[in-house]
Amino acid sequence: MRKYVVLFSIVIATSVLAYLTTYLEAIGLIGLDTRYLAKLFLTFAYNPLARELTAISPEAVTSIVWDFRGIDTFYETAVFYMAIIAALAIYRGIGYPSIQSEKGLSIIVRVVTKLLIPINIAIAVSIAAHGHLTPGGGFQAGAALAVISVLLAVVFSASSFTKVGISLSKAIALRTAGLLAIAAVVFIPVVFSAFTGVQAYLMQNQVKVDSAFAFPAYIQDQLISGTLIWFNLAEFLAVSFGFFVIFMLLSLREDVVKEQLGEDHGH
Repeated sequence: MRKYVVLFSIVIATSVLAYLTTYLEAIGLIGLDTRYLAKLFLTFAYNPLARELTAISPEAVTSIVWDFRGIDTFYETAVFYMAIIAALAIYRGIGYPSIQSEKGLSIIVRVVTKLLIPINIAIAVSIAAHGHLTPGGGFQAGAALAVISVLLAVVFSASSFTKVGISLSKAIALRTAGLLAIAAVVFIPVVFSAFTGVQAYLMQNQVKVDSAFAFPAYIQDQLISGTLIWFNLAEFLAVSFGFFVIFMLLSLREDVVKEQLGEDHGH
């Protein structure tokens, strides 16, 4: 009876929300007419005729995320960085063992997973590298690549990280490198301005009305959308290995954690 009550409640809640958001327009006007703000984003996401207003990216979502409201995204990335620091603080003093006794899943699962991992890597890199042209981006690509860390821990056991050459310190270093790369792209316009005297702004992508500074929009006729490709690739690195750190810590056996905590308390 409880299962039917829960199912019935979900159906009712979904129906009420659908009615409110469509017929009663509870979240605003929904229809064929595009809102004025959306029109602005679509107009200036990729508009070579208005270089002082465009993000020069046909992918409007990426234009919004890393250009029109880029500082918000920068701070969101910083929040994720702090979350990783919090996780490391909780596990502080606990060393990641090079060998653990788990054997992983069956041979069939392991073989299939070995075939899927290269595909996973290719898809993740593609999402990051094409995030300024097609739907995707650094965070989505990082989350896609982080799936590999879960597969390694569950399918092959936690000891597989060491076998493939991934250590906790390397994951932290790569995550930090991604964050430093984001910071570098953010501050390059300001550094350029300091050395040349040309007006430029923090996190600036293309030229502004009062600033001639701009990141290259093309490399040999290939659209890279100024800062957007570099932001995506850097966040891809930071997010993927940030998740790697989390999942590596979570893959530690409880008895290993308790044993090391006990040794620390004993000292």
